[in-house]
Amino acid sequence: MKIADIRATTVTVPLEAPLRHSNGAHWGRFVRTIVEVETDTGLIGLGELGGGGESAEAAIRGLKAYLTGHDPFQLEALRFAITNPTASLYNNRTQLHAAIEFACLDVIGQHLGVPVYDLLGGKLRDRVPFASYLFFRYANDAGEGEVRTPEQLAAEAVELKRKHGFTVHKLKGGVFHPDYELECYRALADAVPGDKLRYDPNAALSVGQARRFGQAIADLPNDYLEDPTWGLNGMRQLRDLGIPLATNTVVVNLEQLATNVRDPAVDVILLDTTFWGGIRPCVKAAGVCETFQLGVAVHSSGELGIQLATMLHLGAVLPNLAYAADAHYHHLRDDVITGGLMSYEDGTIPVPTGPGLGVTLDRAKVAEYAELYKELGGYPYDRDPGRPDWYPLIPNDRWADPS
Repeated sequence: MKIADIRATTVTVPLEAPLRHSNGAHWGRFVRTIVEVETDTGLIGLGELGGGGESAEAAIRGLKAYLTGHDPFQLEALRFAITNPTASLYNNRTQLHAAIEFACLDVIGQHLGVPVYDLLGGKLRDRVPFASYLFFRYANDAGEGEVRTPEQLAAEAVELKRKHGFTVHKLKGGVFHPDYELECYRALADAVPGDKLRYDPNAALSVGQARRFGQAIADLPNDYLEDPTWGLNGMRQLRDLGIPLATNTVVVNLEQLATNVRDPAVDVILLDTTFWGGIRPCVKAAGVCETFQLGVAVHSSGELGIQLATMLHLGAVLPNLAYAADAHYHHLRDDVITGGLMSYEDGTIPVPTGPGLGVTLDRAKVAEYAELYKELGGYPYDRDPGRPDWYPLIPNDRWADPS
């Protein structure tokens, strides 16, 4: 079996409302590029990556010369064909490799008639638990969905708990001054008593601000404090807070993980199937974390159903998955996979059991949202539509005005 063709289609799928974060916003939709790897036997494997739009499509098409005729079973050769570490100094293809790896695993699973989790050692759980992942949000075009005040945040958490059964709640912060976000975080805690909490300001705080914030929430049932400040050394200075520290920004490859093992700064490693370059690198990293007793969780970088399936297969096989996974998924209005949006039950999503990734494309939805992308285009992730001349510093001192 050989790779015969690689195709890429960029889509944009609407969100319930624009999501704000420390570096800008998701402007009411996600832009994702769907990747299809077709073999000479007629099997089609699916992958997904975010960002780029036309540039992502062009980059995927550029890999055809590398991969046409490649055996999709040869995953280690694939890794070096795409992401040779010295060649990557000039052309970092980590997320491109992830999308191709997803598709190759999908093909292999279909060829053998087994789910991807069986290719990774077999599943240990049938369902993967998720956190609520709360954002400050602008109102949508209908004037609905705003989350700006402590009261709105608390109400949103209660509604998501009622609807999806979440018992872990993560606040994406770094938008407003930390004193205001502290008020919001404590309102969240009061609204969902007994549930676990996480705070993630995307490294926007100084070490001193992060220390004050951590001390002020020390009495709450915190899962972890995620990227409260920038860098391994900044995080290392906060290890005495008594709250586990997590990251998805400064430990995103095995070399950085080794650095963190040699000189610990972070307690929980958030494994992202795109940031790490695929599902298999995440499994490797989880094995290192198991050896050195570091916590692991599954990170979300803004997924549609294909990447969500990779997250579910990853979560299914990790023995040391001690934390609920993240997902932006419940903010979506629709999906491009057959059957539409996957459903939550008691804060969990079942792991697909079909061959490969266990999801297929709804071609009509792909066409619909590809047309919507052509109409709307992309958006700058690192800009805020409500503050067109703004850009953040790290540490930040240019906070949004909550009034």
